[in-house]
Parts: sequence; structure tokens; C-alpha cells
Amino acid sequence: MGRRRWRDGVGVLAVMGQDGKHLRVPLEVASSYRARTKGLLGRDSVDGAMLLTPANSVHTFRMRMAIDVAYLDRRLTVIAVRTMRPGRLGLPRPRARHVLEAEAGAMIRWGVRVGARIALEDE
Repeated sequence: MGRRRWRDGVGVLAVMGQDGKHLRVPLEVASSYRARTKGLLGRDSVDGAMLLTPANSVHTFRMRMAIDVAYLDRRLTVIAVRTMRPGRLGLPRPRARHVLEAEAGAMIRWGVRVGARIALEDE
């Protein structure tokens, strides 16, 4: 599997459900330094999810809402999932290459858990 060139933009997050069906969720990709630095700051909600890449840690300083954070390895396999309240600093995950963020509670609803693989699709 070659290295993918990531660009800021929108797409669709596909999560394989236990029933074999893909759940499709709106996705924002933040790959530039500027987009990753801004992330979800200043928002009261998020429609879908945001992928920060490359990234292996996040913080929730100046955030207005609690978020779910999934750490992904280079193959987009989930290696950890956490819920973070505002004002927290997440520890870096050495194997993580990407971080997926969503409103608190979303990851459980979507079936994003350790060991799950996700896919990114064009909109």
C-alpha cells in the first residue's frame, strides 16, 4: 500500500458495521498545518467527523464541546478511542498516524472501536 497524498477538503468516512454494511458519515480532512491547528476550535457542533493527518495527539483547549477521538495507524485501523472534555491534553500515541474527531458519543453509534478499519471515500 503506497503513501496517500492527503489534502484539505471533504469526503465520506466509511465504517464497516458488524452486519457487513458500510455506514457513511460526512468527513472533513485537515492535512495542512493551518487546518490541523484550527481543527474543531470555535465550533459548537460538527456534522460528521474531522480527520487530522498527520497527527498522533490532540488537545481540547478552547473547545466548546466534548469530543470522541479515534487514533488510527497508517492502515486506518483504530488503535485507541477516547472521549475528551474541553481543556484536556491527549497523550501522543506512537503508532498513530491520523486522528479522527467527532462529537462525544458518535464513535460508539458508528461502531468505531479498537481494531475496526475505516475507509475514506470521495464525496
